[in-house]
Amino acid sequence: MNEELQNRFSISTDKEKLSLETIHNFLKNSYWAENIPLSVVEKCIENSFCFGVYEGEKQVGFGRLITDYATFAYFSDVFILEEYRGLGLGKWLVETMLQHPEVQGLRRWLLVTKDAQELYRQFGFQEVKSSDSFALMEIVKRDVYQR
Repeated sequence: MNEELQNRFSISTDKEKLSLETIHNFLKNSYWAENIPLSVVEKCIENSFCFGVYEGEKQVGFGRLITDYATFAYFSDVFILEEYRGLGLGKWLVETMLQHPEVQGLRRWLLVTKDAQELYRQFGFQEVKSSDSFALMEIVKRDVYQR
């Protein structure tokens, strides 16, 4: 992130600054949280370590970590508004999330993405390989917000 952009944009973990409307509007139209209710977004924010990206006071990006702050963190709901993409803000956001002092020393970081593998590979993320010693398992309820 060049200095000019860092003077124009900022990243904050202050939940009071977050624009619930911006976050909800983006997420309810995303492929991973389509139709997510506002009440669920509120609960997610309340129970996560959140990062907002701002141009002045306007929120232009978001990401959150679901973490115990000791051993594990899961990247979730990471986005930059479309009109602000291509400026390096996503890369800066991921870097900031990984380097935040509150989450240093974690044993495992996890995320799921359909289309941002190259972004995350830059920071050392790798696809989970099949192993005799462990299995990555999941339950996915894709229609949970349609009920």
